[in-house]
Amino acid sequence: MGNYRNFTLATYFVAHAAARVKREELEEQLAFMERYLRLDKVYLEPWRGELASHDQIEMIREVFHAHGIRVAGGLTTVIPTPERARPKQRLFETFCYNDAAMRKKLREVSAFIGAHFDEFIIDDFFFTNCACEDCLKARDEYNRSRGIRAGWQAYRLDLLCRVSQEDIIGPAKAANLDCKIIIKYPNWAESYQETGYNPEAQRELFDGLYTGTETRDPLTTDQHLPRYLSFSLMTYFESMWPGHNGGGWFDPFDMQVTEHYLEQAYLTAFSRPKELMMFCFQAMLNNSFTPSLGFQLDRLDALLDCAGQPQGIPCYLPDHCQGEDNVQDYLGMVGLPVVCTPYFPVGGSQLLLTRSSACDPEVLEKLDGWLRKTGGDALVTSGFWDAVRDRGMENFTSIRLTGRSAAGQDYRVEERENVCTFPKGDQPVRLPLMEFRNNATWALVKLSCREESEGILLRDPYAGGRIYSLAVPDGLPDFYRLPEPVLSRIRQELAVNGIWMEGPARISLFLYNNDTFILYPYVMEGAKRERIRLHISGAKAIRPQTGLPGQKHAKPIEPLYVTRKNEAVFDLAAVPGNYALYQILR
Repeated sequence: MGNYRNFTLATYFVAHAAARVKREELEEQLAFMERYLRLDKVYLEPWRGELASHDQIEMIREVFHAHGIRVAGGLTTVIPTPERARPKQRLFETFCYNDAAMRKKLREVSAFIGAHFDEFIIDDFFFTNCACEDCLKARDEYNRSRGIRAGWQAYRLDLLCRVSQEDIIGPAKAANLDCKIIIKYPNWAESYQETGYNPEAQRELFDGLYTGTETRDPLTTDQHLPRYLSFSLMTYFESMWPGHNGGGWFDPFDMQVTEHYLEQAYLTAFSRPKELMMFCFQAMLNNSFTPSLGFQLDRLDALLDCAGQPQGIPCYLPDHCQGEDNVQDYLGMVGLPVVCTPYFPVGGSQLLLTRSSACDPEVLEKLDGWLRKTGGDALVTSGFWDAVRDRGMENFTSIRLTGRSAAGQDYRVEERENVCTFPKGDQPVRLPLMEFRNNATWALVKLSCREESEGILLRDPYAGGRIYSLAVPDGLPDFYRLPEPVLSRIRQELAVNGIWMEGPARISLFLYNNDTFILYPYVMEGAKRERIRLHISGAKAIRPQTGLPGQKHAKPIEPLYVTRKNEAVFDLAAVPGNYALYQILR
């Protein structure tokens, strides 16, 4: 593999530096990096609005090769407005693909990079948001010729596929037939189709793909990306094109807390990537994050020696979908082990459907067939039911969406038949009302509103399986405000391989196919050391592995007790920022 047993460590060298750096400067910079990290590979970028010279590219390549570091290429599809030209209606200087001069420059750059490298990656600016007069005219002509009433989506999906082939792949491979071209997809998956990213078609064009696993600070930045995305988006692309997901790419930008930066690396690594990509070489120089990351990479490598392949509840996210953005990641942040796929599962015993899943016009027919075939458990969100309310949802449940909502902080949780508890949250949570018919649909968790109570987790039998309906809060972070007994009851019903957790929100459970799992409590506002109870069906003991020296053969932990259903219950500490892998002993 390289300097690490379980992944290749890569970084990205941006064009602005490539155009100017001197050999002596680069040697000094590498000395800093090698003090803390063991680099295997660098992606060297000749173009990011300006083109580094042939001599500069070859000098930098020579220095990296002398240090035993492999070199591939990089491309960022941005271009400044030419002098005296009228500015375009675009963000981030992305290309206008209706500008002939801009497309000509992209073909030239692609041929240059293809001639210099046998592999290169396209950074995640390969989209378009240009709304200049030329783009408006092209969109309207495209839509009119196809009977599309309005919108950018279909036009941009088609446009970027043509640009992929004509302006990048074609020129690069004409210069070097052996050149492999990788497209990196950004972390904002719910917006792909609106800006031209088209994994459905582009996976037939490119040689591989890469995944953006950056998450940012959710409170002070524009992007609202739950940290679980660093794991779930990796599983999505690996499921989409098995063996062709080159790795996960994260960066230190808009991070004020070291652990928030490191959590990107942790969760990316938990997905078992081929490569871990640190963007970028220049941002890592003289950065206090760098020594911390170097220490953690050795720990992660030791943990992954023991882990199998990720498992979890498959969340169906069909191509070009949008709705309840990132709800699957919030569920991952409260302890449901979720993996993602663009394909409706044909087997298995569990399934997660969100409003995004409803973008598949045949989703109800597929759900019916899956329940009849597998007898499994399907967890569906209130947003899913709202999206399919006129498509036959009454065949599956007595639930009806009213458009009304209610807020409260008092709950009713059915622990077992005729035995309920009544936990209280710290603040009110607003939830959509899912009206249902008593004894046709059963309530496991409800929100109490004075003299009324509303369903949060409802259950319907169907064929040999069950449908669980979950009310999604108006504000998705309000999942964190649900009290422990509410979250624990949801986890219990959706236990994966007989494993579920009692405990608060903002702790993730990552499961693997070799009887191992990782627990990770996030570093967030108000986070503190917690005690959790982990239920594992049929376990005799669990052996922890922290990745720290001397911990490889730690003493097994015995269960606190074993239930009548043969669930071994373990009492564990959950310390924010501290992860551990456990092997289940049976």
